[in-house]
Amino acid sequence: MSNSSTTVRDEDVRDTEGQNPADSESSFGDILNQFEQSHAHEAPRERGVAATVPATVVTANAESVFFDIGQKTEGVLPRAALSDEQGEIPVKPGDVFQVTVGSRNAEGYYQLSVIKVERPKDWSSLQRAFDEKLTISGVITAVIKGGLAVDVGVRAFMPASRSGARDVPEMQTMVGQEIACRVIKLDTEKEDVVVDRRAVMEEERARAKDELLLQLQAGAIMKGVVRSLLDYGAFVDIGGIDGMLHVADISHGRVNKPADVLTIGQELEVKILKVDPAKQRVSLGLKQLQPDPWTLAAEKYQTGARVKGTVARVTDFGAFVELEPGLDGLIHLSEMSWSKKVRKPSDVLKGGESVEVVILGVNPSDKRIALGLKQALGDPWDDVGAKYPVDAIVEGPVTQLKQFGAFVQVSEDIEGMIHVGDIVNEKRINHPQDVLKVGQIVKAIVLENNRETRRLRLGLKQLQPTSVDEFIAEHKEGETVTGRVSDVKGNRVTVELGEGVHSVFSLAPQEQKVEQRAASVDLSTLSTMLASKWKGAPGSGGSGESSEKKDLPKAGQVRSFVITKLDAEKKKIEIQPVG
Repeated sequence: MSNSSTTVRDEDVRDTEGQNPADSESSFGDILNQFEQSHAHEAPRERGVAATVPATVVTANAESVFFDIGQKTEGVLPRAALSDEQGEIPVKPGDVFQVTVGSRNAEGYYQLSVIKVERPKDWSSLQRAFDEKLTISGVITAVIKGGLAVDVGVRAFMPASRSGARDVPEMQTMVGQEIACRVIKLDTEKEDVVVDRRAVMEEERARAKDELLLQLQAGAIMKGVVRSLLDYGAFVDIGGIDGMLHVADISHGRVNKPADVLTIGQELEVKILKVDPAKQRVSLGLKQLQPDPWTLAAEKYQTGARVKGTVARVTDFGAFVELEPGLDGLIHLSEMSWSKKVRKPSDVLKGGESVEVVILGVNPSDKRIALGLKQALGDPWDDVGAKYPVDAIVEGPVTQLKQFGAFVQVSEDIEGMIHVGDIVNEKRINHPQDVLKVGQIVKAIVLENNRETRRLRLGLKQLQPTSVDEFIAEHKEGETVTGRVSDVKGNRVTVELGEGVHSVFSLAPQEQKVEQRAASVDLSTLSTMLASKWKGAPGSGGSGESSEKKDLPKAGQVRSFVITKLDAEKKKIEIQPVG
């Protein structure tokens, strides 16, 4: 066929797109007449009229069967076209089949076809096919304005929109092919016939889909091609049926969008998860054909082991870390830091961050792995004894104030506690807030550290100077000072050397005896003895006893004392009375 006989513009095809075929058929007869008159000089073969001839099998492979059709070039037929109700028909060299010879393909072979419907022989056959909506066969003879010319025993027209072709180039490749179609309009008087191929194709696809749905079984493995990608999944063609591959069934690992891992046209091997013939739905799985990482999780991840992972997502209660695709572990908020100051997981970790963690526990049946971040960083309490020994001076901000005391941040992960009684000297406070405030920087002395109880006890008042400290700083040993006797109990005498400054000394044994004797006499005797002493009268009891009595300390008495020892570390002052 010459090129001029099949030249059709795209706008000619669009003329009939979207129209009801019955609305444009008044000119179809004229179009065919014009076409046939312009090509009357051509032979049937040259005009693209396909011939039905016997063909002998020469050879075959898995996809195609090659025939000798009496031409210099062989013809080829898809092996799938040679089938019946029982399935594919076996062929061997020498077998003969009736085939329709079409145009040549890109490799130069004649394209053959086998149509299992009859071609009408006369107008009465066409009338019956039209009335009963029967499927008939025909041969496409040419591409003409608005569609295709088809030989169905008589000349017929097939609109481009009913051809099943996508564009003019595809329509041109159909010339010479035998097709199955249906008569959708018949005017015997005008000898106008309109046929429809697309309706037959759609019915065949629907029938094939129904048959395939009945054959599909959950658990079967199929090959498919990705047809479209959506946010929630991908549609995969598994041989005429589109199955849904949900995003959750693409991989054991986390997939945000199917487009991140799949492409349109990609060939896949998938597993059928569920078939619903009534709704014509097929659910597919891809990850089900991949090893489940949880089957080896307990063996691979031992409790106490250190592993690395990537933070997949952060929640209000913790962070999920991907150890490998499909295997996530959880770092709970309580396992992120030894310090209690962490309030939100996002304060410590961010999505996509690489971290080292410790396996705290593995539960494959529940698909859970507990992870610890603080354990991987090391326990700061392990060296608290060496780092913060008793009497060491520490500095840090006040983090909390409670009724019983104040907490001070001495390092990133360790807090110390100052009891309310260790905040100030020489007075009692009701609440730490009377003296301290949150955020205030303080210096404190370590009073106690305990790794087992995780307790670091601090003191503030121990670093504050007292009246005793000031007295010791202002005096020296051997110096004479004045003090008031505040209490005498037995041989212990307490002396107040200044406000808040006290010292205790002991009476000598002979002084204690004198005091005891003095306490044993009555008041009248004591008065007589005193009068005799001051008058110097003989027989008054002797001047020695009166002298001893005069030197005894009494409560309220102000006397002079000699400082015998000053101990600033122990805040201790030792004195002895003068004389």
